[in-house]
Amino acid sequence: MATEVQPDAEKQPTDIVAKPTRTDRAKAAFAVQRGHFTARTKDWLATNDLDDAEIMQLASERKQRKHNEKIAQQQRIVAEAHGHFAHAKAQAEVTETGGGNLAALGGRVAAEESKLAALENLPLMPPTERQANSVRHGKKATRAGIIAGGGLAALPATAAAIEQAATGQPILLAVLGTAAGYGWYLVSRPFVAGQPAPAPSIPVQLATPVDMTKPSTQTGAREFNAPPPPALTVPQLEGALRKIGMVKGDDHLQILAVPQREKDGNTTVVFDLPAGQKVSALQAKLEEFAGAIGRDSTMVDVEKAGSAVRTSLWITDEDPFENTRPSPLLKSPGQIDAFKDGVPVGWGKRGNTIKLPISTSNIAIGGGTRSGKGVGASNLAIGSTFDPRINLRIVAGKNNGEWDPYAKAGIASTYFKPDPARLLALLQALLADKDRREAELGRLGKSKLVAPVIDQIGGLELLIIDELATYTRPGKPLQEEILEALVLLASVAAGAGMLMGVITQYPGADVFPTELAVNFTTKWAMRVDTAQQSNAILGAGSSGMGRDASKFDPPRPGLGWLVNPFAGLTDRARSFDVDEDERGEITGLLQRSAKIREKAGRLAGQWEDPIERHLLNATGLSSAAGGPKRDGIPGRNVLSHAPEQRMQMEALRGCLAVMRDLGRDVARVREMAELIGGTMTEARLGKLLRDGGAGGTVKVDIDGVGRVNGYQKADIADALSLLEGN
Repeated sequence: MATEVQPDAEKQPTDIVAKPTRTDRAKAAFAVQRGHFTARTKDWLATNDLDDAEIMQLASERKQRKHNEKIAQQQRIVAEAHGHFAHAKAQAEVTETGGGNLAALGGRVAAEESKLAALENLPLMPPTERQANSVRHGKKATRAGIIAGGGLAALPATAAAIEQAATGQPILLAVLGTAAGYGWYLVSRPFVAGQPAPAPSIPVQLATPVDMTKPSTQTGAREFNAPPPPALTVPQLEGALRKIGMVKGDDHLQILAVPQREKDGNTTVVFDLPAGQKVSALQAKLEEFAGAIGRDSTMVDVEKAGSAVRTSLWITDEDPFENTRPSPLLKSPGQIDAFKDGVPVGWGKRGNTIKLPISTSNIAIGGGTRSGKGVGASNLAIGSTFDPRINLRIVAGKNNGEWDPYAKAGIASTYFKPDPARLLALLQALLADKDRREAELGRLGKSKLVAPVIDQIGGLELLIIDELATYTRPGKPLQEEILEALVLLASVAAGAGMLMGVITQYPGADVFPTELAVNFTTKWAMRVDTAQQSNAILGAGSSGMGRDASKFDPPRPGLGWLVNPFAGLTDRARSFDVDEDERGEITGLLQRSAKIREKAGRLAGQWEDPIERHLLNATGLSSAAGGPKRDGIPGRNVLSHAPEQRMQMEALRGCLAVMRDLGRDVARVREMAELIGGTMTEARLGKLLRDGGAGGTVKVDIDGVGRVNGYQKADIADALSLLEGN
């Protein structure tokens, strides 16, 4: 039987093209999506979604966190030091021993608190380029770790599941579409370079980017600046040294520590100069060298690192003296060991706190008007008051109240305003006490003062003379006698624990002659007018070595060249900012140190003072704590009054105050007793007035009352004046 042929068979194509199945279409679509996913993931791993502004912001936050961690660590160290000190103090009170250990622990507390204050006051510089790169590399490593640890593994796993579902498991596809569909959409949609690729497993909230083209509008906010230039390269360093003649011909530097920017933004490098050159020669050319590397000389520090050619170079990108800094004592007003550790007076180029020991060196501070020399001297004087072993004696150069707070706090063992005759008597008293101290040291078997015997010989003497020219300029009263005594005291008394600090606005050879200046090994020269004046303070030839206090640019109050024999160097230093007139900081600090001294029994009047006893015998007047009124005017020795005399003076002052409030010059005893108040009675007040020298009552006329028994203001004022020694 023949086969029946279909009518349309001839019309069917011989080469049939199969229509893509649903599985084929799914695989093709998935391949495209996987390509987008791969491109986006690579872009994300490269951190291309984070622009430079975001990276700099993250670097700033990381830098701030590390700084905060340093502060927290130092706070723990300070707390631990306080704990040790408190324990030792309690033990000493029980056993009545351990005084030396207490002093050492107290010094450690002060030192650690000073470190903490320095950290807290240290301004943070913007992140460097190196720090920014470190943040970006860290981000890359973190993201790679997320994938390696499975944080983004959900995405490839989802892809594999979809591919498997497309081969015939529609139920699984539906489930995955519901669970991971949106996440897969985010990473597999068409990719555009720079488009962010979120990591679903770890939500990340980026910091708000900083627009570097716009200044901050937030009050007090710090403007974001571009990172500082990269660290100085070796070719740049050698080229700068060639410009100033420190490297010549075929000579080259030998680099021992390559230049690199540190975490604080500063650059350090150690190298050997060519043979025949010295570090001291480079220091003398510091101004030229700083200009050659594009910095101000305040931003460059050169130190000898061993041999004469080995150089330690430090560079910063900001003027370290541009802004003022408060004294660390304002934050940590505790007892210090001025003999061993010194007193904080200012800071150096590298932000380090400079402390001057009160031990073996006389100190000279000079500068022109408004140069800040007074603030520098105040830091020295204030710091010394926090060591109760120091007997502070102040001779003012003016009649204003600049030094009055030291008297009002009861701290100044001696204080008086311009009086050449009294200064000469004071110098003679100190010279006489020097002999006593030296004899005592001999008895103790010591050739000079050492820490363990400070208390045994009467403490440390620190004499501060303000405006030296008031007493030593030619033609001044007793000028020759005073100068001779100053030279003798400065040359022979330091070993007996007797030191001087002089302040002068006129640092010429006629005011601060060589025979006196040579015995002042610690010198601080602030802004002056000429190189000759600078040399008068720092020493002959100093200006030729680049140490010229007439060339500060710009001049800043308290900034000067400091010769610090304890550190073995001469460099710029700026005094801490302490203010009395507007902020009352000096009075506040002296109130703190007065409590330390009171507890130690070293306020004026709490101890037998041989110097003031000599002055009282020689002049009949006392300048202890600034005299009777604590204003720098000597008078009768108030501190030697009996308790009864002090009560009489208080009663006389109270009566004068009552008359002033009543607005008249006469008053009855009863009404004065009532207005004085407290435990004062009419009978007790009458006795105090009679015993105090005001005499008995007399007939007085009072408006509205008539003629009654009472006292006249003149009689009470005369009695008070007599008791006060005026």
